[in-house]
Amino acid sequence: MTPPLSPPDKFSLPEQLIRLRQACQANPMPSLAQRRTWLLGLKGALLAQRQALCDALALDYGQRSGYDSLIADILPCVMQIDYSLRRLKGWMRPERRHAGLLLAPARVEVHYQPLGVVGIMVPWNFPVMLSLGPLITALAAGNRAMIKLSEFTPHTNAVLRTLLETVFDDDEVVVIEGDAGLAAAFSTLPFDHLLFTGSTAVGRMVMAAAAPQLTPLTLELGGKSPCLIAPDMPLALAVERVIFGKSLNAGQICVAPDYVLLPRGQEQAFIEAYQAHFRRLYPKGLDSPDYGSIINAVQYERLTTWLDEARQAGAQVHPCATPARDDGAHRLVPHLLTEVPGHCQVMQQEIFGPLLPLVPYDDIDEAIAYVAARPRPLALYLMSLDETLQRRLIRETHAGGMAINESLFQAAADDAPFGGLGPSGMGHYHGREGFLTFSKAKTVLRRGRFSTGSLIHPPYRRWYQRLMMALLLR
Repeated sequence: MTPPLSPPDKFSLPEQLIRLRQACQANPMPSLAQRRTWLLGLKGALLAQRQALCDALALDYGQRSGYDSLIADILPCVMQIDYSLRRLKGWMRPERRHAGLLLAPARVEVHYQPLGVVGIMVPWNFPVMLSLGPLITALAAGNRAMIKLSEFTPHTNAVLRTLLETVFDDDEVVVIEGDAGLAAAFSTLPFDHLLFTGSTAVGRMVMAAAAPQLTPLTLELGGKSPCLIAPDMPLALAVERVIFGKSLNAGQICVAPDYVLLPRGQEQAFIEAYQAHFRRLYPKGLDSPDYGSIINAVQYERLTTWLDEARQAGAQVHPCATPARDDGAHRLVPHLLTEVPGHCQVMQQEIFGPLLPLVPYDDIDEAIAYVAARPRPLALYLMSLDETLQRRLIRETHAGGMAINESLFQAAADDAPFGGLGPSGMGHYHGREGFLTFSKAKTVLRRGRFSTGSLIHPPYRRWYQRLMMALLLR
């Protein structure tokens, strides 16, 4: 039974924001001790509620492996808290910068100041990691936060709300639930920063809604992330590295491989290797407890409609197990697709599910040109042991992130930024870059009684001014 949405808050969205902003004004620079208290409290509550979260995620999906939830939703948050705690003191320390000859004598520093109130809009695919992950970084930077949870994960939302209310006061972190209309209103609030994770289409709407307030944005979107298998790569090894990234959460991941480029003539060998490896990972096929469902009937119908469209357009469909689908439980095994016409939705839109088109190429230049001719993706995967080719792909292609001989795991690197560019997003968080995203780098110039500033005051063209310009412009 789906739990009801939490009752409406006694405060409206603008009133919630005002209350948080007043708390920021009362304590504009939370101490290291305060930030550590926030993070340690969140970690303790997360660990205490980890089983409840796994159970809730399974209820929201209908079938989701508890281990998938641990490794993809909960563990990344725990690791991110530990990483932030180890480095937070250094991040907060003002940085000394060079003043230069024109400003000497002077002291120049950069102070990292909390922005204020951060809005976080959460998708349904990883509702724990994609709510608490940004929150961890926002808190480390000293901010308050308002979190808009997805209406498609009500059981998980109920646990998250309880978890956060045990750790934070209502002037520190606020949880919001509601439908698309409430999400639209949320995106119009004048936050000090707004982070949205979701589709490119909705990201455009969020950006338009935030524009009148000039709200700074981080957009974590997606797109069609290619996986290029080079001629030198053993197919069995390539399949091993690709398949987990396309099977975890039934492929409902923004950085999942979206299509595979492989040497022409190797399609059938790849299909057979992929099907065999899937059977080893999930020996019961649709009934395997480790393989998840599609989140809801709407997303399931989208995927099956796209699959039917491709088949009717002449594509060859190769399911990895039989039975291949369960309409009642909205479960779908991976389907490999060959000979897919370019106009089909699976070739035009981010798939976000267990469908994987195969695109053959005749030479590596053609494959690289194919990637370069399309919108820049959130992730790019290269399967090759050729270091010269690896360097070429790094140099010649654009993507939010890249993994070589692996998939997904680049997004799990604590000490590195995560984010897209263009239609796959803007800005990044994770690591120190996340701390900087949610901080204002404020330059502070300090002088004492003596200043050389008067030397450049009018009237101009005095002898020492001419000498100074000669030295500076040489």
